[in-house]
Amino acid sequence: MRRVMGVCIFILLTASSAQAQQKKLKVLISADMEGVGGVSAWDVQADSKGREYEQFRRLMTLEVNAAIAGAADAGATEFLVVESHSGWDIDMELLDKRARLIRGWPRPLDMVQGIDSTFDAVVFVGYHAREGAAEAVLAHTDTGTIVVKLNGVEVPEAGFNAAIAGDFGVPVVFLSGDQTACQEARALLGPIETAEVKHAIGFYSAEMLPPNESQRLIREGVRRGVERRAEIKPYKISHPVKLEIRFNDVVVAEVASYLPGVERPSGNTIAFTGRDMTEVSKFITAVEYLKVRRNDE
Repeated sequence: MRRVMGVCIFILLTASSAQAQQKKLKVLISADMEGVGGVSAWDVQADSKGREYEQFRRLMTLEVNAAIAGAADAGATEFLVVESHSGWDIDMELLDKRARLIRGWPRPLDMVQGIDSTFDAVVFVGYHAREGAAEAVLAHTDTGTIVVKLNGVEVPEAGFNAAIAGDFGVPVVFLSGDQTACQEARALLGPIETAEVKHAIGFYSAEMLPPNESQRLIREGVRRGVERRAEIKPYKISHPVKLEIRFNDVVVAEVASYLPGVERPSGNTIAFTGRDMTEVSKFITAVEYLKVRRNDE
């Protein structure tokens, strides 16, 4: 009798453990700043020396918290936040205590550092449109003034990061930013959920929503996105991956072309072919880090 009871208890505990594992739902939240509601200037809001930076650092954190809340509403149990502006913007004391945080640069997978196949969904908060886009607040790609193509297709940061996640089979289910960033994301990634937290008029101007309204839209959009994760396909790039980068600074392209395996189809453009998006991400991170160091000189 005792043996039978012991077997029954073991089966119940095993079933309970398996059920708990099945309920685990992991979400990665990549957070930039230019697409946060209210932001329209680097030197005022999005730079640590700006007079409104502390205010918008707090609002960025609150938008991330809204995304965490929305994911939790949809059943998410684990949250990884990847700080993807300067790398040191989110207020750790204000950040939802359920989340783990990745911050600092450089890192091999850039704005989605930490992604792997155990995640169920990726969320982009505070994202912006690609370099050169019209009617887009602070539109740029990566560290700015470059154009990036993957297998011949020009992509914004959202597309590049979605392709990294796609290599691990994880879909991007949500993006917040201005109307152009949202349109770009839907055109490239499919029918994902988006939240237009401001309507761009120009590069430095936009019609803004109240912060609590932006946060409400983010929470509701993330909840819908995570709930719909099974019907949203990962953004997969065929392998090998050809990366093309066009720089405004021709000297950066010249020096980068000295690296083995790098071609230079034109004076300010380089091309590199990687086995997968991880290899491509490592390459562009290294080149962009050198570009930033040159600009600091």
